[in-house]
Amino acid sequence: MDLNKRLQQKLAERAAQGNLRQLRTTANLVDFCSNDYLGLARSTKLRDLIKAEEQRYNYLPSGATGSRLLSGNHLLFEELEKTVATFHQTEAALLFNSGYTANVGLLSALPQRGDTIFYDEASHASMKDGMRLSFAKTYAFRHNSVQDLRQKLKFATGQVYVVIESVYSMDGDKAPLQELAQVCQEHQAALIVDEAHAVGLYGEQGEGLTVALGLQNQVFAQIITYGKAMGGHGAAVAGSGILKAYLINYSRAFIYTTALPTHALVALKSAYALLPEMQKEREKVKTLATKLHEQLNNISGICCRPEDSIILSVFLPDIKQLKTMAANLQNKGYDVRPVMSPTVPEGKERLRLIVHAFNTEKEIDGLVKTIAQGT
Repeated sequence: MDLNKRLQQKLAERAAQGNLRQLRTTANLVDFCSNDYLGLARSTKLRDLIKAEEQRYNYLPSGATGSRLLSGNHLLFEELEKTVATFHQTEAALLFNSGYTANVGLLSALPQRGDTIFYDEASHASMKDGMRLSFAKTYAFRHNSVQDLRQKLKFATGQVYVVIESVYSMDGDKAPLQELAQVCQEHQAALIVDEAHAVGLYGEQGEGLTVALGLQNQVFAQIITYGKAMGGHGAAVAGSGILKAYLINYSRAFIYTTALPTHALVALKSAYALLPEMQKEREKVKTLATKLHEQLNNISGICCRPEDSIILSVFLPDIKQLKTMAANLQNKGYDVRPVMSPTVPEGKERLRLIVHAFNTEKEIDGLVKTIAQGT
């Protein structure tokens, strides 16, 4: 079969299922979609700070020019990694080009043949892809079920790893991190926590859920992602100095990748400087999310969850209504997207709403009114 025809057939199959993905742009819509939780990506204060900081590093090339093991390493990398480690209360940190790369780079390199990985079934695709590239055995446990993890641990051999997200990107719920840390201690398992959707929102300065709960000494590695609340790009793996040295030597995703450009590093350095000052934004976004959750659950036929999160899922009795409702919301000026299978399991399709510190009570009220009119 001609290859293009084969590809077209696969696309037609997905279109027939109503799940064909397409790129599109939106403009002048009220943002209830992006991961810019604190508004840093649109912050003029951050932009001005970046400009001022760039003057200090104008001797550096704008591009990295190579991997960090070749020509790409310089003083700003070293400074930023020290900042990351100190902020997240670990011994060391290693920067990666994205959260996806960090998860793949860590989980493909760390577990060895004969080891065992237990992961929450709702873990991000990047974590699952990294595990597939390792030679370790893998077992999924039911979402946020410490009991199911305990049952699955009977299959453990070699070094044991438990892989979770602190806040789950689709469902918005938090992991039972304290109980999981206790189980890992009992079984001498290494706990790996993806903090992508917790950094900036939890902890006195936005350090993430691990630090907020005082568990940084019980977590083997934290994955810190910068494309969400910190409004930048890239990621870091934070942990021990030995872990950092190991990844520099064995993580193919680190070794064979051109390093981040100078501007991205300056942006992250500046964002870290601002995070401790953003307690009001952290409180505001949680207050707005609580209001939205309560109002949506007062609409007949609507189920909105979880209760304590700025990432909310709206479930309708008829899944076929989701795309129609999302289109209607966008026509009325609200950027809301449906999340369909295979991104989420079949039968768990939903509207995914994200609340931001820059949203207003008037925008919350308008969103709720529009959803209510569409049910």
